[in-house]
Amino acid sequence: MLNCCTNTNNALYFNTVNDIPDSIWEALNCTNNLYFSPKYLSSIEKHNPQISFSYIVLVDETQNPIAFASIQIIDFYLDGIRNDLELLVRKVKNIGRKLGVIPHKKPFKILNCGNTFVSGEHGIFIKEDQDKKIIIKELAKAIQHFVNANKTLSKEISAYMLKDFIKESLFITDELHDYSYYSFHVDPNMVLYLDEKWNNFDDYLAAMKTKFRVKARKAFKQSADIVINDVTKENIDDFLPKMTELYKTVSSKAEFNLGDFNLETYKTLKDKLGDKYIIKTYSIDDKIVGFLSGLINQTSLDAHFVGIDYSLNKEYAIYQRMLYDYIEMAIKHKIACINFGRTASEIKSSVGAIPQDLTIYLRHKQSLTNRILKLFLQKIEPTAFHQKFPFKNTFNEK
Repeated sequence: MLNCCTNTNNALYFNTVNDIPDSIWEALNCTNNLYFSPKYLSSIEKHNPQISFSYIVLVDETQNPIAFASIQIIDFYLDGIRNDLELLVRKVKNIGRKLGVIPHKKPFKILNCGNTFVSGEHGIFIKEDQDKKIIIKELAKAIQHFVNANKTLSKEISAYMLKDFIKESLFITDELHDYSYYSFHVDPNMVLYLDEKWNNFDDYLAAMKTKFRVKARKAFKQSADIVINDVTKENIDDFLPKMTELYKTVSSKAEFNLGDFNLETYKTLKDKLGDKYIIKTYSIDDKIVGFLSGLINQTSLDAHFVGIDYSLNKEYAIYQRMLYDYIEMAIKHKIACINFGRTASEIKSSVGAIPQDLTIYLRHKQSLTNRILKLFLQKIEPTAFHQKFPFKNTFNEK
């Protein structure tokens, strides 16, 4: 665990969420968003010791809390990138190592302000009555102080990252450019907006063009032999070993991965969040062939990790069925939208999801490497995919 740095006039620092007093949570009034609740944050922190967690609370001149930020120190292995950027990364890495600014074989240590495991703006909370442009600048300074005040961190941290801002936030977060951060787009979060007229899954199917409705019915026919079970805090231990195995088959295919998620976290999430955290297993002949997980957060259902037996996926339409099950759950709970995350964009678009652009800000600690980094980041583009439009009308094409 890191020794937390000293507080400043406008920033308080905590190296575990349990150290944050109730009075701060009450003043921020942010815990109705579960990503900014101690229940969620302590669950993630408890089971993922491979990541160092810290938290920053910004305060005004009267010491009233006005903003909150979640910080994670992550080991990112450059050699682990396995996509079309590999050649470019190798060039940057070789130049950086010749200059002595990128370590040999050692991990690239990144300070991430955001949520390592979920796409979207889940790392920074700012109270509504605040000037958000000023707050984002103060946060940049507070992050810098956090690193500089700790000799070990100051030596080890290679880069700073603030992740996953939607287009509507960029007029605020672009202030980070003044602090030598560079921005780049990553694969979008795929979002399905639900029609409030949908009372059941049949209403959703009825809204689709014939071709996509036929595709959905085919997926249900293919997956008819799958038995779906709810995972509870009472039975989760029976499922976790196989779920972990299936999760790793999916995560190993990711082109860009900030860190593996420890599925033991599910036990605490189920215990603390109850029915708001959903986990289901998919079995054939008593053998688990898949699972899904998700969080009901205010008016959204956020799809989290899934696990799939790829050898059976095509035959039984496992993943396709999962997407429809998310939709059925959302309709049942009167949810406004589903955040499907940023993988498999094309198949998600075939069930009605549309892309929500996300921007990441990154800065290397060394100014020379930071300029090289700019050239690297300019080459990064979201993965191209063919957007499908499955609905008869365009209500969902926002």
